[in-house]
Amino acid sequence: MPGTPRARLAVAAAAVAGMAAVLLAPSATAADSLKQLADAQGFDIGFAVDPNRLGESQYRQIADTEFNFVVAENAMKWDATEPNQGQFSWSAADAVASYARTSGKGLYGHTLVWHNQLPGWASNLGGSQLLSAMRNHVSTVAARYAGQVEAWDVVNEAFEDNGSRRQSVFQQRIGDSYIEEAFRAARAADPGAKLCINDYSTDGINAKSTAIYNLVKDFKARGVPIDCVGFQAHLIVGQVPGDMQQNLQRFADLGVDVRITELDIRMSTPATSSGLQQQARDYERVFDICQAVDRCQGVTIWGISDKYSWVPGTFPGQGAALVWDESYQRKPAYAAIATALGDIDPTPDPTTEPTTEPTTEPTTDPTPDPTGDCTLAVRVTNTWPGGFQGEGTVTAGSSALSGWTTSFRFDQGGIGTLWNGTVSSSGGSFTVVNAPYNGTVAAGGSTSFGFVGTGAAPANITQVSCAAR
Repeated sequence: MPGTPRARLAVAAAAVAGMAAVLLAPSATAADSLKQLADAQGFDIGFAVDPNRLGESQYRQIADTEFNFVVAENAMKWDATEPNQGQFSWSAADAVASYARTSGKGLYGHTLVWHNQLPGWASNLGGSQLLSAMRNHVSTVAARYAGQVEAWDVVNEAFEDNGSRRQSVFQQRIGDSYIEEAFRAARAADPGAKLCINDYSTDGINAKSTAIYNLVKDFKARGVPIDCVGFQAHLIVGQVPGDMQQNLQRFADLGVDVRITELDIRMSTPATSSGLQQQARDYERVFDICQAVDRCQGVTIWGISDKYSWVPGTFPGQGAALVWDESYQRKPAYAAIATALGDIDPTPDPTTEPTTEPTTEPTTDPTPDPTGDCTLAVRVTNTWPGGFQGEGTVTAGSSALSGWTTSFRFDQGGIGTLWNGTVSSSGGSFTVVNAPYNGTVAAGGSTSFGFVGTGAAPANITQVSCAAR
């Protein structure tokens, strides 16, 4: 059933393969859907709904048939549910809850405490008044949907990219305790719902995700109620973090569920064929990663059609981030997700298997840098015609690092985009320096950077070195 912990079920390989083949056909019927594949695995596939669009026939048809899980895009946020202090407005939120119930879908609550879409009256309260108002808001909303909402984003976007607390009105006027207070109020109001913290740019291991990891670890140690972590995954084509599975797994190892809560994968517009193909590979990879982590409950896509995506209004010149285009036509990502959901036993670490064969194992320096500061391993993680994706792993030696610089050389190809660091190049040689948030590495610990390469994937990666800076 939707919302229950994911369990691998014995599905005949021939039947799954047949289902995937039907999904690729333009004439696939409503019964042959992503929902049916997800249901077979006890896996949540969700979408963010605007109840006002459920009257649009194409929107409604896809919503009904392709998903088993639903989250309110805006209808359950503070400004929508309590526009005036103590005066609650339930029509839009109730419409979402009613749709989930009548269509047999699991319901995810988003969000109880967030610094955005916060009504002016709440922003103007002093510390003790704001704490009281927050407790009342959390308690009232969570209690109304108790027994209907399977999990709540209790607190949303509480951290900055550098791992510090976001200086929101809650942080400034209540202090560090506001997150704990919100979780305790939610548990008291609805003991049956799972309680989550949710954020963006936390999909890989970085300063922000580590700050949330430390908060979850602290809450678990002290008995503060927390059951899950949401990873928004608003991604860019070709930039799925190489350590995403490792990151989700470390949270699962703390004893909490994990979810991909707001997935979309944007690109420069207008979309190109190569961009859509890479987007398809990225969607498939994210689904594979979630399936490979035992406590990953599912993936929610942040909308249905590019027609209504939030991306172009926030990132000018970018868009085409969803699975259906502006005319509700399936994009290549649809078939890729079907392939992922059809896998009975996905590769344990999908980042290690390139999609095109053969790819020669990269050559790395087998010995540490003469200084003993650190070592670097570089590998190709994915390939496609005219491009590839790579990852570099920096491992500290016997001493901790406060910064690092690496270098390596390709025999062919180049680097177009790099994340978790900055890159400079000279001919075929590349120098990568840490980003501000991942320069600190404990003794024996590691961090990583990723990149999208241009041209053919290199058969060899040479002159690999690493040093402290």
